[in-house]
Amino acid sequence: MKKLILFSVALLSLGFASCKKDNSNSSGTSHVTVKLTDAPGAYDAVILNIKQVVILSSGGEKTVDVNTTPIDILRFRNGKDTVLAGVDVPAGRLQEVRLVLNNTGNRVVINGISYDMDTPSGQSSGVKLKVQDDLTAGVAYTLLLDFDAAKSIVTTGSGKYNLKPVIRAIPQAVSGALTGIVTPAAAYPKVYAIMGTDTIGTVADATGKFYFPGLAAGIYQVNFTPVSPYAVKTIDNVTVVNGSVKDLGTITITQ
Repeated sequence: MKKLILFSVALLSLGFASCKKDNSNSSGTSHVTVKLTDAPGAYDAVILNIKQVVILSSGGEKTVDVNTTPIDILRFRNGKDTVLAGVDVPAGRLQEVRLVLNNTGNRVVINGISYDMDTPSGQSSGVKLKVQDDLTAGVAYTLLLDFDAAKSIVTTGSGKYNLKPVIRAIPQAVSGALTGIVTPAAAYPKVYAIMGTDTIGTVADATGKFYFPGLAAGIYQVNFTPVSPYAVKTIDNVTVVNGSVKDLGTITITQ
């Protein structure tokens, strides 16, 4: 079995992002997508052999296999990035994100010549940054890891190359959530969040609660379509803000 080297990466600030619309009530989790980009270095290629991404929050730990071949990170410069992993993580205080790399298959190419990069055991604790954000339930997050190639590759006195990752986190914010409680619960309404031509639906549960995670920021019309004999109800101008949960409170539906 290959020996694995853990590079611990936490973040200065984590932003909110949503790539999908989820109409389930995932009130206990947050979807986290980890992306990698590169700050340019003077090399032909920098190949990273990434095994896993590990995300730790106060609610628990998730490990995701990175299903990709070794990545030339120099292909992801000037606004380009690549997705390493996406996973639902227990909501709570984010504590740490780690990249797990194999200690072989990490290479740098200079003037057409490929050199293996060592990952010294002394660097197993990796780059550690203080965490400043919480994972809000139902809000999707993106963590963009900016790998600084110029600072991360160190030449030894013997002409070899060591990999000592220098990584910073860049926040991206494009997601929020919407919730509320319908009374009476016996109305059992279908609930629709509508913005322009985009409609997302869910159903209130037995207690009357409804929840829309991962909504794009914007102004919505919320439509409640209950069972007979209750009447349809509409709420206009509901504003969803990045990184927060908009609570409509209690909505009364009449007959």
